[in-house]
Amino acid sequence: MKLTSKKVLDYMSYRTDEEFTQCPEAIAAACNDMAEDFNSEFDEDLNAKEFMKLLFFNDPIPMLHTHNYGFNTATGRNIINTLKLRYYEHKSTD
Repeated sequence: MKLTSKKVLDYMSYRTDEEFTQCPEAIAAACNDMAEDFNSEFDEDLNAKEFMKLLFFNDPIPMLHTHNYGFNTATGRNIINTLKLRYYEHKSTD
């Protein structure tokens, strides 16, 4: 499932009542990129929304082992940092 800026805004308004100050287009693009990379490299069935939930709410992605005993693993921290980098790359091109 591809994320769109509307889906990002809809999910964030559903999940929290805080004002969303990030760029929804850049968030969608970064999460879509990560899902595409992981699905092609590891033959997984991940969607971009899972990456967005990890980034904003620290929700685990069990098939990627992002958490162990409730804490981020090295893999989880790497995915979050990569998402942040891609967000800023997409945001700077807007």
